[in-house]
Amino acid sequence: MRFKLIVILVGIALVLSSSASAQNRTTKQEQELIDQYLKKSKKTAEKSKKLYWVSGHYTMNRINRHNDYNDFVSYQSSLFSNTDMSWLNTGSSFGFEFGWLAAKKFSWTLGGEYWMPLGETQVGTFDYNPPSGSTIVTELKSEIKVYGISTGVQYYLMNAPTATERLTKPAVRVGVGAGYYQVKWDLWDQYQNLNLATSSPSPINSTYRDNTLGFTLNLGAEYPIKASGFALGLDLNYLYLNFKNVSWYNAQDQEIVATYSGSPTSRVILGLSGVRAKVELKKFFSW
Repeated sequence: MRFKLIVILVGIALVLSSSASAQNRTTKQEQELIDQYLKKSKKTAEKSKKLYWVSGHYTMNRINRHNDYNDFVSYQSSLFSNTDMSWLNTGSSFGFEFGWLAAKKFSWTLGGEYWMPLGETQVGTFDYNPPSGSTIVTELKSEIKVYGISTGVQYYLMNAPTATERLTKPAVRVGVGAGYYQVKWDLWDQYQNLNLATSSPSPINSTYRDNTLGFTLNLGAEYPIKASGFALGLDLNYLYLNFKNVSWYNAQDQEIVATYSGSPTSRVILGLSGVRAKVELKKFFSW
């Protein structure tokens, strides 16, 4: 009787031990499945995140010295007996930009910029002697305003930012861009302009306008800042921007243009092409 009881107790113990072992194996498998699912979900969430940024920038433009505007200034200065006008050499602009890391090393940007006024305004009494006759100018004004929007594609040569880590090391990139620009050019009231329809001067002046496409080639670097998500960008690029159809129209719908020698063949092309240096502060964020 005692032997049978021992056998029964041993059997019960074996069954309980086997059940506990099976339960432990089941629990371990369930935990492994849960861990795999969480790991997969984390990877999926990371892949679904996209990196974006917003930035503000200041650009210094080194305008090519050999351009029609400077020829215009030289010619007009020769018609004033007691003053000279200034050439265009440099210009500065401010802008903003929105960017998106579209692929592992490629980014797309969209932005706008406004140039500080170019040219000059002199107030006084100036003797002006154009071919049509002498006159007095009290406000010698030649002011150019430029603004535009642009888009571009950039490729990171090294240390591209990521959606999870953003920018952790200095990065180098190259890029190309295109923009749509507008210009307004205000000249003094007595300017001897050229009416292309009749080849005779018009006595009333207005604002000369034009719009055109501009193109850029860019080389830049980015440096992470300790503050979360910020980076400093330094860029060197070449801008091709020439306004070839600057004009206005009088009441008779006749085209009025500015010239650099007073002849129909010397129409002024406002050439603002040149090398540019840009400083940019960027703020990265992920969605």
